[in-house]
This record gives sequence, C-alpha cells and structure tokens, in this order.
Amino acid sequence: MSRRVEIVEMAARDGLQNEKKIIPSADKIALIDRLSDCGFERIEATSFVSPKWVPQLADGAAVMAGIARRPGVSYAALVPNMKGYEAAKATGVNEVAVFLSASEGFSRANLNCSIAESVERVRPVAEAAKADGLLLRGYVSCVVQCPYDGPVEPCAVARVTSQLLRLGCHEVSLGDTIGRARPAEVAAMLDVVLAVAFPENLAGHFHDTNGLALDNIRVALDHGLTVFDASVGGLGGCPYAPGARGNVDTLAVADMLAAEGYETGLDRQKLAAAAAFARRITGKDDTRKSA
Repeated sequence: MSRRVEIVEMAARDGLQNEKKIIPSADKIALIDRLSDCGFERIEATSFVSPKWVPQLADGAAVMAGIARRPGVSYAALVPNMKGYEAAKATGVNEVAVFLSASEGFSRANLNCSIAESVERVRPVAEAAKADGLLLRGYVSCVVQCPYDGPVEPCAVARVTSQLLRLGCHEVSLGDTIGRARPAEVAAMLDVVLAVAFPENLAGHFHDTNGLALDNIRVALDHGLTVFDASVGGLGGCPYAPGARGNVDTLAVADMLAAEGYETGLDRQKLAAAAAFARRITGKDDTRKSA
C-alpha cells in the first residue's frame, strides 16, 4: 500500500501576496474553488494582515465569503495578531496560521520586532484559537539561510519550533524562505529539530529559487515528514525575502511523489487546470508541461 503524503496548497495566499497587479476578488474565489475540486485536504486561502503591508490580500473577507466550501476541505488564513485573528474568525475559517522567524534579521524586517517579541504577539492568538476550537498552525521562516543574517543555526530553528508547539500549534511548517537550502543543510537542520518535535507535527515549506526544492523534500521524507506546502504554478514568495523567486510547484511535487510511490489524493488533470488558471490570472506564461 502506498504511503500517503499531504500537500497543503498555498497559491491563493503565499502565491498571490507578492503580485503587484491587484487580482480581482472574483478571480481569487475562482482559483480557490478550482483548488477545492483537486482533492486537497487543506488550502490556505488568504491572510488578514494590514492592507498597507500586503495590499493584494486586503479582500480576504470578501474572498472567504465568496468561495464554495467543499466538505472535507479545511480553509486556513494567516494572521499576525489579534486584530487579524478576529477578522479571520469572523469569516468562518477552519484554521489560522501564525508565523515566527528563526533569524533576528528576518524577524525585524518582516515583523518589525525581535523573535522574543514576536512570540509574545502570537501568544494571545494561540490562546484565542484554543478557546474558540480553531486549529492553529505555525510557520518558521528562514530555517537554513536568512537574506539578512546569512546561515541560520539549526538550534535556533529547533528553539522557535518548540515555542510554537508549546503555544498549541498542531503542526509547524519549516520554511526555506529564500530557496537557498541544500539537501545536506536541510538534513542537518532536521536532525536537530526532530530532537524537540515529532515528524508528524512538522511540515516542509521549500522555495525553488535554486532548483533544489524537490531534493530537499526527498530529504524531509527520509526524516519522516509527510506534509509539504506547495503552490500551483510555482507562484509566490515572501515580500521580505529578496531573491525568493517562488514556491515549489504543486504539480511538480505531486508528480515526484507519485513517481516514488506516494499517494497524495490529488487529481492531476484538475490540478494542471488550476495551475494554468493561476498563471493566467497573474499574467504569467505557463511554460511547464502539465500533461
């Protein structure tokens, strides 16, 4: 029997957040509806951050109100603080996600505060999610390299991961935010993080800037991880991570996993169509073969 691996789809949030041209809400809704029909168990649909910082996702409430929710699909939103949390909760999300950085430089660039201060900002969100019965997911940025501080020590990643788990996150996604991680570095990082977390509580979030995302996913699989974030069409990246040209392509991950005997539950034909739609609404040529 094939071993199951889950792909968490990120295109609607992480994939679109950097786009300079504002994508109409109707197109975002149509994208999420297409993704909902592909077999995903979880879709990160939007974020509730200040529109000053991420104007592309200022329509989060309208998008959440407009999607056709499919039974069995969990719709998540990224939130930075209690204001964002309350806005997300009001839309009926199933899951909220919070984020910390493993590097001080990135924390200050992305969150305008230290790591310690960012933990305290997340704490009330974690408490509220627990009280409201909402799932809480955590992200750790810059788990190998930081665009400001350079190499990140694995012990720093383990420390932040442990903090997120103690706050109540059911899962922590480890992000190679600028896509510079090499497989040996991912292995070294995971060796340390797995001393403080079980593999079933971890996910991998790899950017493909240097074309090593699939290799890094293989390393994570070898370490027992079975959940990976990806974005149809390879769209997206972090606005505060210079050089991060895109998330790993969902279709590429699904194809690699299928070739190696893993089951994802995704419909490849529908996934390819969703990827083509995502690239069309963002004005990007779809040069990747999808059939």
